[in-house]
Amino acid sequence: REKKVLLLHDLGSGALDPALGEFTAAQSLKEGSDVVLVSGDKLLGGPQAGIILGRRQLIERCRKHPLSRALRADRMLLAALEATLRLYRDGRADELPALQGLKTSPSELRQRATRAALLLQQKGIACSVVESEGQVGGGSLPLRKLEGAGVALEVAPAPLLAALRAGDPPVIALVRDGRVVLDVRCVSDVGELADAVAEAAVRATAQKDDKLALAAEGGAGPAQSTGDPLDLEV
Repeated sequence: REKKVLLLHDLGSGALDPALGEFTAAQSLKEGSDVVLVSGDKLLGGPQAGIILGRRQLIERCRKHPLSRALRADRMLLAALEATLRLYRDGRADELPALQGLKTSPSELRQRATRAALLLQQKGIACSVVESEGQVGGGSLPLRKLEGAGVALEVAPAPLLAALRAGDPPVIALVRDGRVVLDVRCVSDVGELADAVAEAAVRATAQKDDKLALAAEGGAGPAQSTGDPLDLEV
């Protein structure tokens, strides 16, 4: 301030809740930042957007810049951001999926994983409950590890992973120690998850059987020459 140099803090994460253990925009402004840049998603839990906070005269200068019109948010994004901020204002921020995932306790996650495993076993899929360590994300809390739980499937990883991603809804799983692991932190409906995994397992098995059948047909006898001089018999 004495040198009349403006301080811009690119905070990034957008954390508004001090309970997350992250430096917040309010703290940054209180400690002397003139302008703070945060994300509307990440730890704030809203739509993907950039937010500029700070002294009114500086914000007005940003608003009048030619790039402001090119980068302005549309009405749908503003409506989603407003709805998110209203939850914070009303003390209901824990209803946001991002904060729910961050604050779910390890014991609750183990219970969720157990329910998912029982449903999968009822559908004939061998599996077990395992510990699963999650991460918040590189743009938010890159070093924070989250203790959790998941379900390890006793199924060949490669074909199942492809079938899971191609499903409706798609399921993004992990591979750990040679097994497919379903981390349940962001799963709100374990029944829907079990149905999606069971359907993917059926498709993966069918594709494997088709490949085996094609391989058997291809190896039934020696290759036949078509008379083309470029054909080679092996």
